[in-house]
Amino acid sequence: MSHLVTPTELRVLDATKTCCERWGIAKVTIDDIAAEAGVSRATLYRMFPGGKDVLFDALRVHELEDFFTRLSAHIHDTTDLEELLVRTVVYATVELRSDDHLALMLASEPGDTLGNLTVQGLPRIIRMASLFIAGKVEPYLDRANAQRLVDLLARLVISYFLAPSDHVDLGDERSARTFITTHILPTFVPPAVQPASTH
Repeated sequence: MSHLVTPTELRVLDATKTCCERWGIAKVTIDDIAAEAGVSRATLYRMFPGGKDVLFDALRVHELEDFFTRLSAHIHDTTDLEELLVRTVVYATVELRSDDHLALMLASEPGDTLGNLTVQGLPRIIRMASLFIAGKVEPYLDRANAQRLVDLLARLVISYFLAPSDHVDLGDERSARTFITTHILPTFVPPAVQPASTH
């Protein structure tokens, strides 16, 4: 987990997001962000030594932590594994689809944005998902399988978000439940042993 974000750092991160939406990642300057946040350039560099790359990275981490904090709150009262998985994928999918900033970035900066959801960013997303969700899966599965399951769910949600399917809608509870009970749960939870026939 990153350190607790101060109010000024949060203002700078919000300003970074606003500037990216306004001008695009490639064109935003440190001066733009400092002006939007109402801080000096020197203050910004003290908080984020390394400039724009460090700042964009901090924004990605902050957004991920915020996303998974809200997701954790949404699933905290589930009482069985199926419900936990269904709620997780539905919530994550709906949030991704309704994220205006993400939609704008995918439209205006598809290369960078896709990179942060796939090749460069996926390991971090999976680490964060494991940090927030694996512990909620562990009452039902051993630790190794809990980690494998969370890894699979993260990849599935991102894949179906970026390339929607005519057959599966992870944002729809009924469709998500059918997918999970048919394709996911049987892989991780062996079917109950049937009693031997008395005939």
